[in-house]
Amino acid sequence: MAGAFKEKLAAAVRRSDSLVCVGLDVDPGRVPAFVRERADWIGYFNAGIMEATADLVCCYKPNLGFYEALGAEGWQGLRQTLAAVPRDVPVLLDAKRGDIGSTAEAYARALFEDLGGDAATVNPYMGFDAVAPFLAYGDRGVFVLCKTSNPGAADFQDLPCEVSGERRPLFEQVARAAVGWNRRGNVGLVVGATQPAAFRAVRAIAPALPLLVPGVGAQGGDLAVAVREGADASGTGILVASSRAVLYASSGQDWQAAARAAAAELRDAINALRGAKSDGARAIP
Repeated sequence: MAGAFKEKLAAAVRRSDSLVCVGLDVDPGRVPAFVRERADWIGYFNAGIMEATADLVCCYKPNLGFYEALGAEGWQGLRQTLAAVPRDVPVLLDAKRGDIGSTAEAYARALFEDLGGDAATVNPYMGFDAVAPFLAYGDRGVFVLCKTSNPGAADFQDLPCEVSGERRPLFEQVARAAVGWNRRGNVGLVVGATQPAAFRAVRAIAPALPLLVPGVGAQGGDLAVAVREGADASGTGILVASSRAVLYASSGQDWQAAARAAAAELRDAINALRGAKSDGARAIP
């Protein structure tokens, strides 16, 4: 990726020695009850999580659906959250937007100009013109949904497509399209950790594109495969997203300490796997 997001992310990875991306997915049913009693509980909770984990992560990823579901209170809490993010940690807005050109332009302005996100997730189902307004922001990251972590991902993403006389699953065609769209160097792909077989195929098509990897933790994704097959030649190139396992590690007074411990455990597990991959690579003649 080129421009501000790439540089900000790379600096955050170096500073924290981490590929962990914490999803700030606020759930009023899971936030500690004593925190939930506060009028500003959304901003307070997220600020507490960030205070506890900022030196352990490379990115924060608010999923906009959790805030939209809470109405005006949710939007206010989202803005409070964004204002509290440390300046040296990038924000990836998980919005999964994708619509016709004029609407996509409005979505892109909302995410990048109004909310000030450093990156966003987009849905390519409607084709290039639905993604192009996001790509036009060359200093922002655009992560295209490719092989997602949900159980129904195979319903469409695995459907065979005829490409150059060969039948390939649709998600591979999305990866190829994303490589072609990467004219400004700001495109990434979303590949879920619950889809271990997809990583090798995606990396063969898109060796240099960064991958956002959801599905680790509560969804039970395969972290070892995600790191072994998803990391690029430099041993980075992936953002391993974890939300519930970090945010709700404890519902007690130790919620911040528990979140920090969970984030540190994930970071260390990823780094151990990165080290093992490097050692293996050096052993190959």
